[in-house]
Amino acid sequence: MDQHPLPPGFAPQDADAAPLHLVGHDRFQDWLQAQPALVQAWLSRQRFTAAAGSVALLPGEGGVAGAVVGIGDRLDPCAYAHAPTALPGGDWRPVAAPEPAAARALQLGWGLGAYRFDRYKAGGPAPARLALALDPEVRDVLAACVRVRDMVNTPAQDMGPAELEAEMAAIARAHGAGFASIVGDALLEQGFPAIHAVGRASHRAPRLLRLDWDAGGEGSRPHLVLVGKGVCFDTGGLDVKPADGMRNMKKDMGGAAHAIALAELLMARRLPLRLTLLVPAVDNAIGPDAYRPGEVLATRKGVSVEIDNTDAEGRVVLCDALALAGELGPDLVLDFATLTGAARIALGPDLPALFANDDALAADWLAAGERERDPLWRMPLWRPYLRYLTSHVADIANAGSRMAGAVTAALYLERFVPEGTKWAHLDVYAWNDNHRPGRPAGGEALGLRAAYAMLKARCGG
Repeated sequence: MDQHPLPPGFAPQDADAAPLHLVGHDRFQDWLQAQPALVQAWLSRQRFTAAAGSVALLPGEGGVAGAVVGIGDRLDPCAYAHAPTALPGGDWRPVAAPEPAAARALQLGWGLGAYRFDRYKAGGPAPARLALALDPEVRDVLAACVRVRDMVNTPAQDMGPAELEAEMAAIARAHGAGFASIVGDALLEQGFPAIHAVGRASHRAPRLLRLDWDAGGEGSRPHLVLVGKGVCFDTGGLDVKPADGMRNMKKDMGGAAHAIALAELLMARRLPLRLTLLVPAVDNAIGPDAYRPGEVLATRKGVSVEIDNTDAEGRVVLCDALALAGELGPDLVLDFATLTGAARIALGPDLPALFANDDALAADWLAAGERERDPLWRMPLWRPYLRYLTSHVADIANAGSRMAGAVTAALYLERFVPEGTKWAHLDVYAWNDNHRPGRPAGGEALGLRAAYAMLKARCGG
């Protein structure tokens, strides 16, 4: 079965590897007292205390005899992510095998720290490699994170609606899933007018992509629908973005990348569920046929939408997909979208904004985020703010006031989710503005590991 390639940070388990000590600052003195006098003097001279994010090479008769890596939270993958680039190239093996949860964090963090996007530019020096048998689940989780990064980092010329379709189709083939796409004017014929309206101005035809998979086996299985915003490039439409706001809009398909990678992870781990993945894939382009402010659009649900702002296009394509999701009668709907700048203003780049119509679902996702060190933050579906989406000519407007922008976007989406259907929406940045260990500048998976852990727990895993 094809899987997304991993970063080059892992060595065979039987590699001739140098010894690596993983030491927290809180345990450093005890560890140090057990070392030879030469090592104690060497580290004392360097004022080394195993502070989080630090590395020191250890001396020996033949030169470097090993290394010590300072770590913080042993269960946080990013506590280890500095090691692949801070250590000299070569193979390294922990002196003492970490307990299982810490070993998984180590392997995941090592992979995240070794990541480079090298499709268009050589990746630089090879990272140090970890010689430790890679846990199969960690391998699949890491591959999902890498897929998100690679997809988001790929420029729009190579990650348009057709390329998103090819990505999903290949994943479907690899896992024996069904796949279908509705392209161009067929969207109008089959009842997806809002997706068509947003994408109609582009020379790259809009489309709705669908993957269906069933784990098989005996008994009933919960039906999960994942929906991802696939705006492959966002000019803002006729309400055109300024240059700095448009600069990184190749990442506006980050929600689709999250949903696609999560679906692949669920299938790879064969969670006992039925899965449907829906991705509306469009360019929000400027052209003679671009949808205009003031237009009233039809939607699949029959709700008329007045366009207040063409740059609030993500919710317009998502509403048709969410309407289809509701028609399928699922047990749970999760959508992922790079939806609002307001969520970033409220929570910054690292905390995705979680909205949910079910308290238990929200609590499960938040708890999984804490366990996995993949945090997110719940925001309110404060329904009195629907007044900000009032239209005098249609059932609802796609935008309005500048107040509570992330909340009103989520409320708009909720309008297209059937009453009684459990639903959560993650407004995610999908990006790192600058480089930190394990979090390189560029595309990023946020809330993805937490979503997988939450779904695994709910499936009894």
